[in-house]
Amino acid sequence: MPQLVKGGKHAFAWSVVNKEGRILIPLDAFKEYQFTDGDKAIVMSGSKTSGGFGLTTAQLLMGSPISGVLDNCPALAQYRISEGEAVTFNTRVYTWVTVSSQSIKLPFNTLQKYSIRIGDRLLSVRGSNLALGFIVRGPIVKEARKHPELKIFK
Repeated sequence: MPQLVKGGKHAFAWSVVNKEGRILIPLDAFKEYQFTDGDKAIVMSGSKTSGGFGLTTAQLLMGSPISGVLDNCPALAQYRISEGEAVTFNTRVYTWVTVSSQSIKLPFNTLQKYSIRIGDRLLSVRGSNLALGFIVRGPIVKEARKHPELKIFK
């Protein structure tokens, strides 16, 4: 997993959004963030600069600066909204998905809320201890394009 620039983000790989909206989670990231098949994961919109989304768990969100979403959107926290249904809280878009076969699947309308299209190549990055980042643009993506050693998962 290369560090793209000194003191910068570490990138796992590229993941291409397939025609069903499925996105593979690179194995190293899957292990590092301790995802397991069958987990319910929280998806939250990324930064304005990088776009995309972060993938995390309710457990990791608890006690974090953005844990208010769990208190203010109990239907999300308790997985009572439909899987993949987007809700907005404090300018971020959230949903939940089931991790399956080391991947997640987002409905087309939810992908649009994250400004992601079928066929997009998402860069998976170590965003924080809070969430695995899947980003689509910005300086990190630009730098990653200079690293042919990054695998592409389709």
